[in-house]
Amino acid sequence: MSMNLTILQIAPATVDFERAHRLRLRVAYWTASLATFTVFMYGLDYYLSGAKQRALSPKHALLKPSGTIGLTFGIVGFFLFLIVYLYPIRQRWAWLGRQGSSRHWLDFHILLGFVAPLFITFHSSLKFRGIAGVAYWIMILVALSGLVGRYLYSQIPRTLNYTAMTLKDSHQQIDELASQIKSLGVLSAKDAVGLFNLPDLRQAEEMSLMSALCKMLAFDLAFQFRMWRIKQRTVWRCSLMNFGRSPNVPLKRTISLVREQALLSKKVFFLSKSQQMLRLWHVIHRPFSYSFAILALFHVIMMVVFGYY
Repeated sequence: MSMNLTILQIAPATVDFERAHRLRLRVAYWTASLATFTVFMYGLDYYLSGAKQRALSPKHALLKPSGTIGLTFGIVGFFLFLIVYLYPIRQRWAWLGRQGSSRHWLDFHILLGFVAPLFITFHSSLKFRGIAGVAYWIMILVALSGLVGRYLYSQIPRTLNYTAMTLKDSHQQIDELASQIKSLGVLSAKDAVGLFNLPDLRQAEEMSLMSALCKMLAFDLAFQFRMWRIKQRTVWRCSLMNFGRSPNVPLKRTISLVREQALLSKKVFFLSKSQQMLRLWHVIHRPFSYSFAILALFHVIMMVVFGYY
Protein backbone atom coordinates (compact mmCIF):
# COMPACT_ATOMS: atom_id res chain seq x y z
CA MET A 1 0.00 0.00 0.00
CA SER A 2 2.79 2.40 0.98
CA MET A 3 4.64 1.49 -2.25
CA ASN A 4 1.60 2.43 -4.36
CA LEU A 5 1.21 5.69 -2.42
CA THR A 6 4.87 6.57 -3.00
CA ILE A 7 4.52 5.94 -6.74
CA LEU A 8 1.40 8.12 -6.89
CA GLN A 9 3.24 10.91 -5.09
CA ILE A 10 6.33 10.74 -7.33
CA ALA A 11 4.57 10.34 -10.68
CA PRO A 12 2.82 13.78 -10.80
CA ALA A 13 6.07 15.52 -9.79
CA THR A 14 7.92 13.65 -12.55
CA VAL A 15 5.26 14.57 -15.10
CA ASP A 16 5.37 18.26 -14.07
CA PHE A 17 9.16 18.24 -14.27
CA GLU A 18 9.02 16.75 -17.75
CA ARG A 19 6.37 19.22 -18.87
CA ALA A 20 8.51 22.14 -17.67
CA HIS A 21 11.54 20.71 -19.48
CA ARG A 22 9.62 20.27 -22.74
CA LEU A 23 8.31 23.84 -22.44
CA ARG A 24 11.83 25.23 -21.94
CA LEU A 25 13.10 23.17 -24.85
CA ARG A 26 10.26 24.32 -27.10
CA VAL A 27 10.85 27.98 -26.20
CA ALA A 28 14.59 27.56 -26.88
CA TYR A 29 13.94 26.02 -30.32
CA TRP A 30 11.44 28.71 -31.28
CA THR A 31 13.78 31.48 -30.08
CA ALA A 32 16.69 30.01 -32.06
CA SER A 33 14.52 29.61 -35.17
CA LEU A 34 13.18 33.17 -34.95
CA ALA A 35 16.65 34.64 -34.39
CA THR A 36 18.09 32.65 -37.32
CA PHE A 37 15.29 33.76 -39.63
CA THR A 38 15.67 37.41 -38.58
CA VAL A 39 19.45 37.47 -39.13
CA PHE A 40 19.17 35.61 -42.44
CA MET A 41 16.54 37.99 -43.81
CA TYR A 42 18.50 41.05 -42.66
CA GLY A 43 21.72 39.89 -44.31
CA LEU A 44 20.26 38.00 -47.28
CA ASP A 45 21.35 40.54 -49.92
CA TYR A 46 24.82 40.72 -48.39
CA TYR A 47 25.30 36.95 -48.11
CA LEU A 48 24.20 36.40 -51.73
CA SER A 49 26.47 39.09 -53.19
CA GLY A 50 30.00 38.59 -54.49
CA ALA A 51 33.24 39.73 -52.82
CA LYS A 52 33.37 43.08 -54.67
CA GLN A 53 29.72 43.89 -54.02
CA ARG A 54 30.13 43.00 -50.33
CA ALA A 55 32.95 45.49 -49.89
CA LEU A 56 30.65 48.25 -51.14
CA SER A 57 27.68 47.17 -49.04
CA PRO A 58 26.71 49.35 -46.05
CA LYS A 59 26.33 46.10 -44.09
CA HIS A 60 29.91 45.01 -44.73
CA ALA A 61 31.31 46.63 -41.58
CA LEU A 62 28.68 44.79 -39.55
CA LEU A 63 28.39 41.33 -41.14
CA LYS A 64 31.94 40.52 -42.29
CA PRO A 65 33.72 37.96 -40.02
CA SER A 66 35.64 40.75 -38.27
CA GLY A 67 32.65 43.10 -38.25
CA THR A 68 30.67 44.15 -35.20
CA ILE A 69 27.90 41.57 -35.69
CA GLY A 70 30.00 38.95 -37.50
CA LEU A 71 32.64 38.79 -34.78
CA THR A 72 29.95 38.65 -32.10
CA PHE A 73 28.46 35.63 -33.86
CA GLY A 74 31.88 33.97 -33.81
CA ILE A 75 32.45 34.62 -30.11
CA VAL A 76 28.95 33.45 -29.13
CA GLY A 77 29.24 30.36 -31.36
CA PHE A 78 32.62 29.48 -29.82
CA PHE A 79 31.27 29.71 -26.26
CA LEU A 80 28.18 27.71 -27.21
CA PHE A 81 30.48 24.95 -28.42
CA LEU A 82 32.27 25.03 -25.07
CA ILE A 83 28.87 24.39 -23.45
CA VAL A 84 28.18 21.60 -25.98
CA TYR A 85 31.33 19.79 -24.83
CA LEU A 86 30.08 19.81 -21.23
CA TYR A 87 27.86 16.83 -22.09
CA PRO A 88 30.70 14.35 -22.77
CA ILE A 89 32.64 15.85 -19.82
CA ARG A 90 29.58 15.21 -17.63
CA GLN A 91 29.85 11.47 -18.33
CA ARG A 92 33.34 11.44 -16.78
CA TRP A 93 32.94 14.03 -14.01
CA ALA A 94 31.00 12.53 -11.08
CA TRP A 95 29.84 15.86 -9.61
CA LEU A 96 28.57 17.15 -12.93
CA GLY A 97 26.96 13.78 -13.65
CA ARG A 98 24.73 14.22 -10.59
CA GLN A 99 23.40 17.56 -11.83
CA GLY A 100 20.04 17.17 -13.57
CA SER A 101 18.78 14.42 -15.85
CA SER A 102 21.00 12.83 -18.48
CA ARG A 103 18.12 12.96 -20.96
CA HIS A 104 17.61 16.69 -20.39
CA TRP A 105 21.31 17.35 -20.82
CA LEU A 106 21.22 15.42 -24.09
CA ASP A 107 18.24 17.44 -25.35
CA PHE A 108 20.07 20.74 -24.82
CA HIS A 109 23.33 19.23 -26.08
CA ILE A 110 21.55 18.52 -29.37
CA LEU A 111 19.88 21.95 -29.42
CA LEU A 112 23.19 23.76 -28.96
CA GLY A 113 24.80 21.36 -31.44
CA PHE A 114 22.55 22.92 -34.09
CA VAL A 115 22.44 26.51 -32.81
CA ALA A 116 26.23 26.90 -32.49
CA PRO A 117 26.87 25.96 -36.17
CA LEU A 118 24.29 28.58 -37.19
CA PHE A 119 26.23 31.27 -35.31
CA ILE A 120 29.47 30.08 -36.92
CA THR A 121 27.81 30.07 -40.35
CA PHE A 122 26.75 33.71 -39.97
CA HIS A 123 30.15 34.55 -38.50
CA SER A 124 31.82 33.20 -41.66
CA SER A 125 29.38 35.24 -43.81
CA LEU A 126 28.92 32.04 -45.87
CA LYS A 127 32.53 32.06 -47.09
CA PHE A 128 34.57 29.02 -46.08
CA ARG A 129 38.30 29.13 -46.76
CA GLY A 130 41.52 27.77 -45.25
CA ILE A 131 41.65 26.01 -41.88
CA ALA A 132 38.41 27.72 -40.83
CA GLY A 133 36.70 26.22 -43.89
CA VAL A 134 37.96 22.72 -43.07
CA ALA A 135 36.81 23.13 -39.47
CA TYR A 136 33.44 24.39 -40.69
CA TRP A 137 32.67 21.32 -42.82
CA ILE A 138 33.84 18.98 -40.07
CA MET A 139 31.46 20.88 -37.78
CA ILE A 140 28.60 20.27 -40.22
CA LEU A 141 29.42 16.54 -40.32
CA VAL A 142 29.47 16.46 -36.52
CA ALA A 143 26.07 18.22 -36.35
CA LEU A 144 24.52 15.82 -38.89
CA SER A 145 25.99 12.80 -37.15
CA GLY A 146 24.52 14.15 -33.91
CA LEU A 147 21.09 13.96 -35.49
CA VAL A 148 21.72 10.30 -36.38
CA GLY A 149 22.98 9.63 -32.85
CA ARG A 150 19.85 11.16 -31.30
CA TYR A 151 17.68 8.94 -33.46
CA LEU A 152 19.63 5.82 -32.47
CA TYR A 153 19.51 6.83 -28.79
CA SER A 154 15.72 7.11 -29.00
CA GLN A 155 15.53 3.51 -30.27
CA ILE A 156 16.69 2.09 -26.92
CA PRO A 157 13.66 1.32 -24.70
CA ARG A 158 13.80 3.37 -21.50
CA THR A 159 11.98 3.59 -18.19
CA LEU A 160 10.20 6.63 -16.77
CA ASN A 161 13.50 7.99 -15.39
CA TYR A 162 15.16 7.37 -18.78
CA THR A 163 17.44 4.52 -17.76
CA ALA A 164 17.69 1.70 -20.29
CA MET A 165 15.09 -1.02 -19.80
CA THR A 166 16.04 -4.66 -19.63
CA LEU A 167 14.72 -6.95 -22.35
CA LYS A 168 12.54 -8.71 -19.79
CA ASP A 169 11.00 -5.43 -18.60
CA SER A 170 10.37 -4.38 -22.21
CA HIS A 171 8.50 -7.58 -23.05
CA GLN A 172 6.55 -7.29 -19.80
CA GLN A 173 5.46 -3.75 -20.67
CA ILE A 174 4.44 -4.85 -24.19
CA ASP A 175 2.29 -7.61 -22.67
CA GLU A 176 0.73 -5.14 -20.23
CA LEU A 177 -0.10 -2.72 -23.05
CA ALA A 178 -1.62 -5.54 -25.09
CA SER A 179 -3.74 -6.53 -22.08
CA GLN A 180 -4.97 -2.96 -21.61
CA ILE A 181 -5.85 -2.66 -25.32
CA LYS A 182 -7.80 -5.91 -25.15
CA SER A 183 -9.64 -4.85 -21.97
CA LEU A 184 -10.98 -1.73 -23.71
CA GLY A 185 -12.83 -3.99 -26.15
CA VAL A 186 -12.30 -1.70 -29.15
CA LEU A 187 -9.35 -3.26 -30.93
CA SER A 188 -7.81 -6.62 -30.12
CA ALA A 189 -4.08 -6.78 -29.46
CA LYS A 190 -3.73 -9.20 -32.37
CA ASP A 191 -5.38 -6.74 -34.78
CA ALA A 192 -3.23 -3.87 -33.53
CA VAL A 193 0.04 -5.75 -33.87
CA GLY A 194 -0.99 -7.00 -37.29
CA LEU A 195 -1.20 -3.46 -38.59
CA PHE A 196 2.49 -2.88 -37.88
CA ASN A 197 4.54 -4.65 -40.48
CA LEU A 198 7.71 -5.88 -38.77
CA PRO A 199 9.91 -8.55 -40.36
CA ASP A 200 10.48 -11.98 -38.89
CA LEU A 201 12.76 -11.93 -35.83
CA ARG A 202 15.20 -14.25 -37.56
CA GLN A 203 15.34 -11.90 -40.55
CA ALA A 204 16.06 -8.97 -38.24
CA GLU A 205 19.03 -10.77 -36.68
CA GLU A 206 20.44 -11.59 -40.12
CA MET A 207 20.10 -8.00 -41.41
CA SER A 208 23.13 -5.81 -41.91
CA LEU A 209 23.27 -2.66 -39.82
CA MET A 210 22.45 -0.52 -42.86
CA SER A 211 19.45 -2.69 -43.77
CA ALA A 212 18.18 -2.56 -40.20
CA LEU A 213 18.57 1.24 -40.11
CA CYS A 214 16.67 1.59 -43.41
CA LYS A 215 13.93 -0.71 -42.10
CA MET A 216 13.62 1.32 -38.89
CA LEU A 217 13.44 4.59 -40.81
CA ALA A 218 10.85 3.16 -43.22
CA PHE A 219 8.76 2.02 -40.26
CA ASP A 220 8.88 5.47 -38.62
CA LEU A 221 8.12 7.32 -41.86
CA ALA A 222 5.03 5.17 -42.46
CA PHE A 223 4.01 5.25 -38.80
CA GLN A 224 1.66 8.23 -38.96
CA PHE A 225 -0.23 6.71 -41.87
CA ARG A 226 -0.60 3.45 -39.97
CA MET A 227 -1.86 5.32 -36.92
CA TRP A 228 -4.40 7.08 -39.12
CA ARG A 229 -5.58 3.66 -40.36
CA ILE A 230 -5.94 2.43 -36.80
CA LYS A 231 -7.92 5.52 -35.84
CA GLN A 232 -10.28 5.10 -38.79
CA ARG A 233 -10.72 1.42 -38.05
CA THR A 234 -11.35 2.11 -34.36
CA VAL A 235 -13.90 4.85 -35.08
CA TRP A 236 -15.71 2.55 -37.50
CA ARG A 237 -15.91 -0.29 -34.96
CA CYS A 238 -17.09 2.05 -32.21
CA SER A 239 -19.79 3.52 -34.46
CA LEU A 240 -20.93 0.02 -35.35
CA MET A 241 -21.03 -1.02 -31.72
CA ASN A 242 -23.10 2.07 -30.84
CA PHE A 243 -25.42 1.77 -33.89
CA GLY A 244 -24.48 5.13 -35.41
CA ARG A 245 -24.47 7.06 -32.15
CA SER A 246 -21.39 8.93 -31.00
CA PRO A 247 -19.01 6.34 -29.60
CA ASN A 248 -18.77 6.39 -25.81
CA VAL A 249 -15.65 4.21 -25.55
CA PRO A 250 -12.21 5.70 -24.78
CA LEU A 251 -10.95 6.06 -28.34
CA LYS A 252 -8.02 8.28 -27.45
CA ARG A 253 -6.87 5.86 -24.79
CA THR A 254 -7.02 2.93 -27.21
CA ILE A 255 -5.08 4.77 -29.93
CA SER A 256 -2.51 5.99 -27.41
CA LEU A 257 -1.93 2.46 -26.13
CA VAL A 258 -1.64 1.05 -29.64
CA ARG A 259 0.89 3.75 -30.54
CA GLU A 260 2.94 3.04 -27.42
CA GLN A 261 2.83 -0.72 -27.94
CA ALA A 262 3.85 -0.48 -31.60
CA LEU A 263 6.80 1.82 -30.96
CA LEU A 264 8.01 -0.25 -28.04
CA SER A 265 7.66 -3.48 -30.06
CA LYS A 266 9.74 -1.96 -32.85
CA LYS A 267 12.43 -0.83 -30.42
CA VAL A 268 12.64 -4.26 -28.78
CA PHE A 269 12.63 -5.95 -32.17
CA PHE A 270 15.65 -3.99 -33.40
CA LEU A 271 17.28 -3.61 -29.96
CA SER A 272 20.48 -5.56 -30.69
CA LYS A 273 20.94 -3.73 -34.02
CA SER A 274 20.28 -0.34 -32.41
CA GLN A 275 22.87 -1.02 -29.72
CA GLN A 276 25.44 -2.07 -32.33
CA MET A 277 24.74 1.04 -34.41
CA LEU A 278 24.99 3.31 -31.36
CA ARG A 279 28.38 1.83 -30.43
CA LEU A 280 29.61 2.28 -34.01
CA TRP A 281 28.24 5.84 -34.05
CA HIS A 282 30.30 6.72 -30.97
CA VAL A 283 33.44 5.39 -32.67
CA ILE A 284 32.80 7.67 -35.68
CA HIS A 285 31.32 10.73 -33.96
CA ARG A 286 33.97 11.32 -31.31
CA PRO A 287 37.05 11.64 -33.58
CA PHE A 288 35.22 14.13 -35.82
CA SER A 289 34.02 16.05 -32.78
CA TYR A 290 37.48 16.26 -31.20
CA SER A 291 39.20 17.12 -34.49
CA PHE A 292 36.75 19.98 -34.99
CA ALA A 293 37.44 21.23 -31.46
CA ILE A 294 41.21 21.26 -32.14
CA LEU A 295 40.84 23.07 -35.49
CA ALA A 296 38.37 25.60 -34.04
CA LEU A 297 40.69 26.31 -31.11
CA PHE A 298 43.64 26.70 -33.50
CA HIS A 299 41.58 29.12 -35.62
CA VAL A 300 40.67 31.22 -32.56
CA ILE A 301 44.29 31.34 -31.35
CA MET A 302 45.54 32.37 -34.80
CA MET A 303 42.97 35.16 -35.04
CA VAL A 304 43.77 36.44 -31.56
CA VAL A 305 47.51 36.41 -32.24
CA PHE A 306 47.51 37.82 -35.77
CA GLY A 307 44.19 39.67 -35.69
CA TYR A 308 41.24 39.77 -38.08
CA TYR A 309 41.51 41.58 -41.40
